[in-house]
Amino acid sequence: MDTLIIIVQLLTSLSILVVLHEGGHFAAAKWFKTKVEKFYLFFNPWFSLLKFKRGETEYGIGWLPFGGYVKIAGMIDESFDKEQMKGEMQPWEFRAKPAWQRLIIMLGGIIVNVILGVFLFIMIIWIYGSSFLPNDQVKDGIFVDDLGYEMGLRDGDKILAVGDVAFDKFDPGKLKTGIILNDATTVLVERNNAEQVIDIDPKYLSELSSYDKKDYMIFGPRIPFEIGTMAEGSIAEKAGIQLKDKIIAVNNQPAAFANEVQKLLKDKASQEVLVTALRNGADTVDFAITMDETGLLGIAPSSLDNYFTIEIEKFGLGQSIPMGFAKSYGFIADQVKAFGMIFSGKLKAKDSLGSVISIGKLYGTEWVWSRFWNITAMLSLLLAFLNLLPIPGLDGGHVVFVLWEMVTGRKPSDKFLEYATMIGFVLLIGLMIFALGLDIMRLF
Repeated sequence: MDTLIIIVQLLTSLSILVVLHEGGHFAAAKWFKTKVEKFYLFFNPWFSLLKFKRGETEYGIGWLPFGGYVKIAGMIDESFDKEQMKGEMQPWEFRAKPAWQRLIIMLGGIIVNVILGVFLFIMIIWIYGSSFLPNDQVKDGIFVDDLGYEMGLRDGDKILAVGDVAFDKFDPGKLKTGIILNDATTVLVERNNAEQVIDIDPKYLSELSSYDKKDYMIFGPRIPFEIGTMAEGSIAEKAGIQLKDKIIAVNNQPAAFANEVQKLLKDKASQEVLVTALRNGADTVDFAITMDETGLLGIAPSSLDNYFTIEIEKFGLGQSIPMGFAKSYGFIADQVKAFGMIFSGKLKAKDSLGSVISIGKLYGTEWVWSRFWNITAMLSLLLAFLNLLPIPGLDGGHVVFVLWEMVTGRKPSDKFLEYATMIGFVLLIGLMIFALGLDIMRLF
């Protein structure tokens, strides 16, 4: 069921993005009285799941969910319709239109994706606001994982700034973003009641962006191990542990926070451990537990909102509009930076590539509308950015050829466009297969 929820979210989001992107090309082509022969959601090699014809256009749904297309008459695209191009040019064909009209037709999908991304961000900010944990509530400081410790952070630190940006809202992702994209080289912390600057080794720029390190939290807020959830039939339940018990020691070693409990229980598979808990805030109870081969008790601490007040900042529509534009601009700027870092060798392409499998994982196993629309907005802007790249086979490749024609007055030959599109298409297919292969290997 979890996998099904992810798949349905992914297909819904892709359907919205593809239909609107191709709809942008379709609308621009119709505006300039250009014939559109096909409009498809998803690709349909060999057969279609659904198709019907209305007017001069065949509409359909393909079975391969890697995109979609509109087939515009008189245009060299991934359909490679050579026979049509051999015929006499017709006034309703793409190739018969002036360069400026062809440019708008090719930019139509990108423009729609940008408008959609900005619109969704505006609506998300207006409807859902911005939820955050104020940093000043994290009075017990942070816990760090192995990577965070290696970087120089310590349990109990209170983060004050990443680079020159104040850490007012507690968000571990800000550290990664600051180092990878904003050139942050220091973290300011409060340690033992004194401020201290942690210098970040440049090697962590690539470390933090690597796929192998994607699951590292680096740090999180320290909370007590008050039991919030317990699996039915778990070792903990059989031993007599109850919800809301607060674990305070393992094998007589004190543990004030959840991460300390987890460290003390680590590598205790198949061993007997003595777990001490505080019940009802007053009674101390000991549990002698023989761990099974998994080394797990089947319990988890209460969620953060039991210890902190998660604040929601609401905004009016007038405030949301410029904030939506700013968020969209920031997202695109981050993609440009990341792309430049890949080309400069600072980031590894294989760590940044992902297929529909990677995208699907973003949605989660619960359908949360705010998250769904946020991911859809980001994907829409990402689709616009990627399609603008000057690669034959993408919209950006066609745009480059049209701009060349407008500047030089010379139109590239049909044969040149055919070969360029074929090469670009093969490269894109190869890249998609490579990304899919990476994701499959990551699964195992």
